[in-house]
Amino acid sequence: MSRIGKLPIELPEGVTVKIEAGSILVTGPKGELTVDTMKGFNIEQKETRLEVTQEIESKELSKFYGLQRTLIANAVEGVTNGYSKTLEVQGVGFRVSLQGKKLVLSLGYSHPIEYTAPEDIELKVEQNNIIVSGIDKQKVGSVAASIREFKKPEPYKGKGIRYQGEYVRRKAGKTAAKTAG
Repeated sequence: MSRIGKLPIELPEGVTVKIEAGSILVTGPKGELTVDTMKGFNIEQKETRLEVTQEIESKELSKFYGLQRTLIANAVEGVTNGYSKTLEVQGVGFRVSLQGKKLVLSLGYSHPIEYTAPEDIELKVEQNNIIVSGIDKQKVGSVAASIREFKKPEPYKGKGIRYQGEYVRRKAGKTAAKTAG
């Protein structure tokens, strides 16, 4: 049995849940999300909480017990508070700007990179920080990862796009090897 799967999901005020066959519709102050449910799980609403239970005890089903509960809990959290990730752009001459819905990145290439986010994801630019926010945790993480993919932080000077608080392990260059020996 999963310890995470057993935990009930508390529903904050203003969040409604509609349980249908094969999916759950979670509606809150920030919007609505649909979570697909796997076969073999029962989802019941008891007053202000949701409980996920297994229909039968099986090893195959137990693997997904905690996952199913976490996906529903993430949807409840998303429609209540939303999710955001902050990316830092570091490097001399690296710039970021927002033109309408397009994110324009100057990352030392011969051309600027333009990125258009999906419609339910919001992008903000503050100095050289990009803030990706939305109600779907998976989409926010996916958009942040695809923006970071344009110029990952390199280990010699640390230039590139990194998550806020990410540690980039630095390497010594060629000259350090010559003086050490």
